[in-house]
Amino acid sequence: MGRTDWGRLLKWPFTTVTALACLWLVFRIYASGQPLWALLALGLFGLGFFVYLSNVAFAYRYLFPGLAGMLVFVAFPLLYTVQIGFTNYSSANLLTLERATAYLLEQSTPGDGAGWHFTLHPDGSRWRLLLAADDAPDDETPEALAARSVVTPPLALAPGEASDEIALVPLAASGFTPGDPLPLGEVLKRRQALATLKLALPDGSKLSYAGVREFATLTPTFTREADGVLRQTATGTLFRANGDTGFYESEAGERLQPGFKVGIGFGNYLRMVEDPDFRGPFMRIFVWTVVFAGLTVLFTLAVGTTLAVLLNWEALRFRTVYRTLLFLPYAVPGFISILVFKGLFNQNFGEINLILNALFGIKPSWFADPFLAKVMILLVNTWLGYPYIMVLCTGLIKAIPADLYEASAISGAKPLTNFWKITAPLIVKPLTPLLIASFAFNFNNFVLIALLTNGRPDFLNTKVPAGTTDILVSYTYRIAFQDSGQNFGLAAAISTIIFFLVAMLSMANLKLAKVNDERK
Repeated sequence: MGRTDWGRLLKWPFTTVTALACLWLVFRIYASGQPLWALLALGLFGLGFFVYLSNVAFAYRYLFPGLAGMLVFVAFPLLYTVQIGFTNYSSANLLTLERATAYLLEQSTPGDGAGWHFTLHPDGSRWRLLLAADDAPDDETPEALAARSVVTPPLALAPGEASDEIALVPLAASGFTPGDPLPLGEVLKRRQALATLKLALPDGSKLSYAGVREFATLTPTFTREADGVLRQTATGTLFRANGDTGFYESEAGERLQPGFKVGIGFGNYLRMVEDPDFRGPFMRIFVWTVVFAGLTVLFTLAVGTTLAVLLNWEALRFRTVYRTLLFLPYAVPGFISILVFKGLFNQNFGEINLILNALFGIKPSWFADPFLAKVMILLVNTWLGYPYIMVLCTGLIKAIPADLYEASAISGAKPLTNFWKITAPLIVKPLTPLLIASFAFNFNNFVLIALLTNGRPDFLNTKVPAGTTDILVSYTYRIAFQDSGQNFGLAAAISTIIFFLVAMLSMANLKLAKVNDERK
């Protein structure tokens, strides 16, 4: 039997197994409470089977893996982030309404009755709990205490042993003669199993595990009314689910934690415009982000182009050595260079301040002063970025015909004239798309900010943590994951804005590249 015959023979069993695995995965997604994502997964799997089993879509068999990967790893995170931006999803509103309600209903407080002291006694291979009320008088006789004691049936005390209520019976009616109780250390070993027990006294009262040696009656903190309103047991206060704020709230405005996730429309986007306490830092961070990315491109272009022109000077000796040394900052991993500069700029022990103090008697506060912190960031980023521009300009200058410079020399032109009349016009067009790409990269240069200043020094009196050296991406990270923020919905809204800004830069880049191609 040839390889083709074996392939035909195994095709349908393999397809059946794969289809069953896909259906199981879809079912698991649906069972986790995500019917929409289950439907989308089912559609993706169905499309895959259609592409590979049908001759109609034969031409797409090689494209489908890449398109599916883009859908799962690019489109899905993007759409999910955009969707979160229209909700109040945060550390205070993590759960769904159903899960938040269930959590509140599970809360309980110790009742007014006395606790029940317990001891643990062996009964063959199992165990019994012997409980006695803590309100027994000090002079009560052992016989009287035994008459009021209750005992459980034999229990295995294994994790997850019983979820139903266990009925307690009077010790005298159980026929059990307790021996020596287990010491405290042995009781603690079974604490996890004891904590799951729900005991019922003969009078119907319920007991739950309340401590190392005690069971007690526990009263639910909240009870649910027929209309879904939660009533606080102790005070009788009613709490209703507010679909606008995502909290159970009383008429007095008191909120219960945790809240639940709800849609708030354009609330996060309007907050950036309408809330003055948020708008001020946000707009300043936005302006600084644009200025930071623009000045970085300008400074790296100036330094990189100047060095490329100088290294292209034929009379310069050891040009290869200079070019290698100047390229080294680009060869060293960026995060290492950033951490090295963080030490060099240290106010008290950094070499930069030691030199400035020795020469001029000053020790600038690079990390405490907002302006100096921004200057430091631009200096470090220029150091990290100029080798890239230098290499690009070196290659572009090499492509310029030498006879242009020869003709210029014959006419008596100076070096600056050659640069502005020949070099700059011929390298600016191919360099422009790369500069736009550099601007987009620095627009999201999270690593530099996070490792060098972490956005600090911070603004004062802000509702959301924000720093004077934060750029939009680091500001978004702090809102989502650091400080007291963890406002995922607001961070997702800012991330969406960043995406569209970078997308517009990318479209401009592609447009310029297309124009340059058409002019060639």
